[in-house]
Amino acid sequence: MAMAFLSQLNLQEILQTLSVLQWMPVYVFLGAIPIILIPYFLVFTKFWMVSVLALAWLAYDWNTHNQGGRRSAWVRNWTIWKYFRNYFPVKLVKTHDLSPRHNYIIVNHPHGVLPYGVFINFATETTGFARIFPAITPYVATLEGIFWIPLVREYVMSMGVCPVSELALKYLLTQKGSGNAVVISVGGATEALLCHPGASTVFLKQRKGFVKVALKTGAYLVPSYSFGQNEVHNQETFPEGTWKRFFQKTFQNTFKKILGLNFCTFHGRGLTRGSWGFLPFNHPITTVVGEPLPIPRIKKPDKETVDKYHALYINALQKLFDEHKVQYGLSETQELTIV
Repeated sequence: MAMAFLSQLNLQEILQTLSVLQWMPVYVFLGAIPIILIPYFLVFTKFWMVSVLALAWLAYDWNTHNQGGRRSAWVRNWTIWKYFRNYFPVKLVKTHDLSPRHNYIIVNHPHGVLPYGVFINFATETTGFARIFPAITPYVATLEGIFWIPLVREYVMSMGVCPVSELALKYLLTQKGSGNAVVISVGGATEALLCHPGASTVFLKQRKGFVKVALKTGAYLVPSYSFGQNEVHNQETFPEGTWKRFFQKTFQNTFKKILGLNFCTFHGRGLTRGSWGFLPFNHPITTVVGEPLPIPRIKKPDKETVDKYHALYINALQKLFDEHKVQYGLSETQELTIV
């Protein structure tokens, strides 16, 4: 099987495939090391001091991820991310400048089964974020739970990833100067279940927390849309009333309650093009960053104010989608569905 894989691909394709193949397993591997070894060393070996030091460091460093983390230009510029980018390929497009005199919340849609576009464009430098948006520092916001795991937290912080908590967001948007941009996929796990090829559906009507944060901090809201994100996996939703659907919903609901994630039933390609597997299809993903929406700073915004700027954001996202959908592979009649 290995020889067949090698014979069908050139070296560049092999490296691109391996770069994507390693992405999620690395988090599992890094997470398993401390989860298994810290209690093992502590209880069953004479190296208990290693576990004590690891836990002491975690306690001492506990607030770092809520205060901007420890980003590394070296990690963000690893060569592996270039192969990851070229696998699809992924592209970042600017429509308007972002002034370093302000802070921003870049809101991205759709989430996708896995957010490849957000990761490559904002957590690495392989598509040239620093060149395209000079003097702007991006932070990709994600679930806080991953920052509780040693090694994993160091890895994600090195790429400029932060918790999607009000504490962390307020720090970045009010206490770290200007020129900061927090990137949030507000649809989250719920939106991931809506991501099917050919669909342009975003879960946004009930998501207003990001608007409240913008109002409390005065951060400008920036719509962004990753065209092609929904095309890289096929997702299976079984018919209502069947035992498969019952099992699927039960598993997804349980998984979400425990980890805050939705388990998507999906598939893609295998190690070679045309084969079946769980790797994403080689389909272009283009993330278009729209025009900043100025937001006033209000210490305690009321519901009417939040609703007002939420509606303005939806209009800005709709405009961005309509202006670029044909250029990036959708038909003129394709509509953005907001639920």
